[in-house]
Parts: sequence; structure tokens; C-alpha cells
Amino acid sequence: MRIRQTLLAAALMCAVAAEAETIEIKSPGGALQLTVSDTDGLATYALALDGTTMLNPSPLGFVANCADFSAGLTIVGHQTTAIDTRYELSRSKASAVDYRATELLCRFRNADGKEMSARFRLSDTDLAFRYELPKWGETGSVRIMDERTGFALPDGTTTFLTPQSDAMIGWKRTKPSYEEHYRYDAPLGRPSNFGHGFTFPCLFREADNGWLLLSETGVDSRYCGTHLSDLQPDGTFRIALPMAEENNGNGTIEPAFALPGNTAWRTITVGRTLEPIVETTVMWDVVEPLYEPQTTFDAGKGTWSWILWQDPSINYDDQVRFIDLAAAMGFKYSLVDSWWDQTIGRDRIEELARYARSKNVDLFLWYSSSGYWNDIEQGPINVMDRAIARKVEMRWMKSIGIKGIKVDFFGGDKQETMRHYEDILSDADDNGLMVIFHGCTLPRGWERMYPNFAGSEAVLASENLIFGQHHCDIEAQSAATHPFIRNTVASMEFGGTILNKRLNRGNDGGTTRRTSDVFQLATAVLFQNPIQNFALAPNNLDDAPAICLDFLRQVPTTWDETQFINGYPGRFVLIARRSGSKWYIAGVNATAEPISLDIDLPNPAAPAALYTDGPNATPTLSQPK
Repeated sequence: MRIRQTLLAAALMCAVAAEAETIEIKSPGGALQLTVSDTDGLATYALALDGTTMLNPSPLGFVANCADFSAGLTIVGHQTTAIDTRYELSRSKASAVDYRATELLCRFRNADGKEMSARFRLSDTDLAFRYELPKWGETGSVRIMDERTGFALPDGTTTFLTPQSDAMIGWKRTKPSYEEHYRYDAPLGRPSNFGHGFTFPCLFREADNGWLLLSETGVDSRYCGTHLSDLQPDGTFRIALPMAEENNGNGTIEPAFALPGNTAWRTITVGRTLEPIVETTVMWDVVEPLYEPQTTFDAGKGTWSWILWQDPSINYDDQVRFIDLAAAMGFKYSLVDSWWDQTIGRDRIEELARYARSKNVDLFLWYSSSGYWNDIEQGPINVMDRAIARKVEMRWMKSIGIKGIKVDFFGGDKQETMRHYEDILSDADDNGLMVIFHGCTLPRGWERMYPNFAGSEAVLASENLIFGQHHCDIEAQSAATHPFIRNTVASMEFGGTILNKRLNRGNDGGTTRRTSDVFQLATAVLFQNPIQNFALAPNNLDDAPAICLDFLRQVPTTWDETQFINGYPGRFVLIARRSGSKWYIAGVNATAEPISLDIDLPNPAAPAALYTDGPNATPTLSQPK
């Protein structure tokens, strides 16, 4: 740090004034440039791509219960490190990741003489950063009362955002559950629907300069989930902590942790095109596995009676039919949804599990997350939120060969809730169980952190197609959105790929599907989750086109590589994913007119099978030369 010292002779005193410190680093390939400064005692950071500003100087800092790092800050030291590492990722859009970044550890001192650090990791497409706090004397713990971290987007930016809902509203008072609609190309300052800001991830188009995606990762039991505020009067979005009303008021909104300790990572992905957005792995690059798995967990496909046949299907005989459907399709799993504890019972579930194993199928069982922070009555309840009951239940599931659980209805981002997610995952791992979460928060790096994590909903998912025709009418727009935003940062358990024309048990009533069969096949590739519970029904073995069933029998649920080809959120998307040596290229069009594209195939020499809509949207399979 450069110091300018002036002697004030008349007063016989010395005053020390510090010039602003500015630190600049570049990514390993030089594409991204990060600038960190302490001008006027305010810590800021800015981001440029090949010399073009993607993020204006934006505030850093926070207010803790025992220290204020929001103003009066001075940079007192920094160091840079080159990171070059490779890791395996078995349950997502890339199986092996080479991560290269420039790391900057920047130390700040506040007006009281206390220090903290901001750790930045800058790759050629991504920035991740977090705050790291030392132990200050005898102070061994801290509460973060307010985060001042901000994001100043350039003028002319438009937004692709979904709002954070009110707490304790919606069905059985289960929100927020990350299940709201998106706005497309909205003005930067348009307020959120509920006045609470926006859920991560958040996508921005910066006019002709490119795209920027905001999210966070590395959230475990030691922090809360956060979201993005509405645009503030100073022109920035800020990190917003949970609302006090979440989870029926249970738990604090301020995250607390032992010292030394750290916050979660904030992530920013930028690109001239959407390619870096779709292909990013930053949410896993900066986290580590939290425990070694007790067993091997297999990704795969499953059947799910509830999505089309609803609550009345949770009986022994109907579950046998869906186990038989899974066996006929070569799927690994079948999910038994809510109410099974009353309509089937524990003894017959053991019998059902034995029957499933005789068909080379394993079961997932549904559970409510809680008993005291919403009004859910679907059982089993009051199990997953009680440590002793949960452990007893999971040991029973292990003893009868259950392979996974689907836990539903969380409704909040408080640290207490994040601890609940982690406790469920940890206990489940001890008993060889995979875990799917529904009615839940966004997963934040969990595919790498928790080896038995098998996906989360956190999206306006397939059940809404059954609940209302409007959702069927906009299904194409939604499908052309998620690969760019929600599903690019985490697994997404959508529960779709519907081959019924009418969305009810008899395929003869209820809402009407507007999309074609080939469209539905495309979503099996576009939507990524290690466990894909498809919305097929036993009647599809007789009434669905054979080429569709054959495709669903062999399509993977995890991928070795993902490549963006073309698209625009809410309009159309074309993505390529590789499994082994085979590429799957899937595209859907949400516009009213056909779209013609010239594309370069990832492996043009390989034989190709082309699935398209023929006359009257009849699926056709051809092998173009």
C-alpha cells in the first residue's frame, strides 16, 4: 500500500492519509479482468470481458454483530495464486472438469482495526468470491446481520428473473419454494412481483455486450440461502437475507458460524453469447465433497404414478402397475408418493419392495419435510424433521432395500432450513439412500458437496401442467427457459416427458398437452437431473409411438459433456450433450414460426438418428446422410 505523509507543523501533529488502493488481476487466458478497490473507504469490485465492462464497480462488505465491514475499509494486503485442478463430477452435465483460475486473496481492515478477507477466483468465464473471517481475539463466533454485496449492471441491461414470493402463502402455506414465473427481457429496474426481490439464478442481457448470470454456491449448514434484492436507489442489486416469516417464523434470518469461518460463494458467469452460461461449472469448481459416500449411488430413470394418476394411485395394486412399467422400460426406479403410510402401510411397503426387486426395480419413498412450519397433512409427516425418528425410519428403509427418498415442502432459505437439508442428506447417506428434494430451495453446489444428492425441484415443474391449462399453453416457453437459467446451475427434478395427450389417468380428460411427442423427448435431454422420474403411464406401452418408448429406454440422465449450440431464453434452445461416445442434440421452438439454423455437429462423421415432427406432429425417425 502506498502512503502519503504530511507534517502539520502548526498543530504539531501527524496525520496519515491513504491513497485508494486498486488491484487488478486477469483470468488465466486473459479474457476476464477483475478490479478491486478501496476508494473512499468503500470496498468495490468490477468485472470486464476483453476490455468491455460487464459489471460496474459494485459494493463489497457486510455488517456483523461484532464488526462493521460496510465502510471505512482499507486494503492492507493481497496475494495471487494460480489454480489448476481436475475433478470428477458423476451426476451432472459434465463428468470431468478441468478448472483453471487466478485466485486473489484480498485483506481488508475496518475503522476499528479488525480484518477480514475476500477470496476471488477468476476463470476465463466465471468469477466466484466469498468473505473469510479470522478469529478476532476472544471472539469465537459471528452473526452476519446484513450483506452489502452488490451488483451494478450497465445501463441498457434487461433481465430474465423470477421473483422471491411472500413467505407462508400458497398451497398449505408452503412458499417460498422457487416456483414462480419468469419475466423476459424486462427493464433493469422493474420491481419484483412480491417486493422481495428475485431468486437465484438471475440472468441479464447486457445489450450487445453479452450475458451475465448471478447465483451462489457452497451453501451448507453454516450459512443461509440468499436471494437478490430489487434494484436499490444507488443502482445496484444487493444480496438479501431470508425473510423472518419463512418456515412459520422458526429460525433466525442472520447466518451464524464459528470463527475462523466464511460466507457462501457468490458466482458470476459472463459471455458474449450464452455458451458460457449454459456450459458453466463454477457452482462445483469452488466447493469440495463434504463426506465420502457409504455406498455407490446409481443415477437412472424412474416411473411415478402420482403425476398423472394423482393421490388415488397410491395403493398397492397401482404401484405394482408402475413397477411393471418401470421393468418394461428398463428403468431402475419407481417412486411411491405421498399417503403411502396410510393407504399402503409399512408392512405392505416391505412386500412391494420385494416385488420391485423381483423385477430389477428399486423404490423411492415420499416424505414430508416437516410437521411444524406449514399445514401439510400428506404423510408420512413428523419424521424427517426429528433426528431420532428420522434415523429409525432410514434404518428401516435400508433393511427393506429402499434406495431413495423424495422429501417435500420446505419453504424457506434460513440457516436452520439449510441445516435440515444437510442433516437429511447425511443420515440418508449412512443408510445408503439417495435424496430428491421438492417444494424446496435451489441446490447450491450440492451435486459435488453431497454424494447422495439426487436432485431438486425448485422450479414451476410438471405438476402444474396437470393443475392448469395455462401451464400447458406456455410449456414450450418454459422449456426454452430452464436450460439457460435454473437448470444450468443445478440439477432440476422436473418430472416431465409426458406422452399422454390428455393429462389424467384415462388419457381422456383434464388438461391438454400442446406440445408434440418429439418435443417431450427433447426435454429428456434438455432437462438434466441424475434421477429422472418421467411422467409415463402404463397405457403408454400400448398407445405411445414405439420410437418414443425406445428413445426413453436408452437416453441417459447424466452426461460427460454439454455444449451450447444456439438459442434465446423463452424463444428456442438447441443443446448437445455427450454420454460416452454418443451425442444427443435436442432443440425446442417456443415461437409461432419455424426456425432454420445452420449448425456444426459435435461429431459430424458419426451415424445420426433424427427425431422430428412429421405430419400432424407424428414422431418420425430418420437417418440423414
